Amino acid sequence: MRELKDLVRPNIWRLSPYSSARDEYSGHDAHVFLDANENPYNQPYNRYPDPLQRDVKKLVAKNKGVKPEQIFLGNGSDEAIDLVYRCFTRPQIDNVVAIEPTYGMYKVCADINDVEYRPVFLDDHFQMSAQKMLAACDRYTKVIWICSPNNPSGNLIDHDEIERVLEAFDGIVVIDEAYSDFSGKAAFRQEIDRYPHLIVLNTMSKAWGCAAIRMGMAFANEEIIKIFNKVKYPYNINQLTQDRAQELLRNPYEVQEWVNLLLQERSRMMVSFAMLPICKHVYPTDANFFLAKMTDAPAIYQYLMENGIIVRNRSRVKLCDNCLRITIGTKTENSQLLAALRQY
Repeated sequence: MRELKDLVRPNIWRLSPYSSARDEYSGHDAHVFLDANENPYNQPYNRYPDPLQRDVKKLVAKNKGVKPEQIFLGNGSDEAIDLVYRCFTRPQIDNVVAIEPTYGMYKVCADINDVEYRPVFLDDHFQMSAQKMLAACDRYTKVIWICSPNNPSGNLIDHDEIERVLEAFDGIVVIDEAYSDFSGKAAFRQEIDRYPHLIVLNTMSKAWGCAAIRMGMAFANEEIIKIFNKVKYPYNINQLTQDRAQELLRNPYEVQEWVNLLLQERSRMMVSFAMLPICKHVYPTDANFFLAKMTDAPAIYQYLMENGIIVRNRSRVKLCDNCLRITIGTKTENSQLLAALRQY
């Protein structure tokens, strides 16, 4: 394994982070705040939020089985994805390797940061070959991206193949587990002590039903989290988001009820889709969505849209020809979709 110092951009390693007013008094019992040029009126939203979201991280740690020091919270998972590029890759020099097809923001952030993006195609069952992933790497490869359960295919990537990458690659491995709450399998975030260069992403947007508050998570060893914290913007998680996140994190049992309902509906929907004459194949899934190969996905997508039902047409994605991606909704929403398709 390369040392972390050798993986981080040299300017980032040397960076002196911005010191916010809230950082400087940390650890002291303060009650008069005249340091941050805030308006003293309109409590409680006149004050800047905790830049390190300490109270939220305590609850995340309890729910996710990690230490608070191993948690980074971002403005959606997309902030953490972008930080990986800004912290570890040098524009026009370094490259990253990723499975294909997968979540599109890995490539978008690579393009924004002017970093070469090397896709490695999955097989016909949407599974990864560790050998092919490693073969795509060279001495300038800083990051490997693996989404599991993957988007848009929905399936878990084979655990053994991921471990082969973790054991053999000497750079940063990012495993995006945004949909892991629906899989029922052990999450890789439990392995961050074992693999010091592993970063695991998660989010409040899926199982936790909080896409609107925009809070993503990254789990990694404390040294990587420190690097993220000195590069991120000082107050990246607003107080309204922190408050709502804490409300949900204190009541994880409600979230598990949502997950159970969605898994029941997922089974019903996949069986029903397989019976549709216009559906050629339903792919297995470990997420809150599934991929279905249709007879004419673009035309079916247009028909559904004209009837006020929005799904995702993935026909232009590699290996997803004529495929629609179906998110599991409420029982009523799912039944409306099926009724429309039966009349197509």
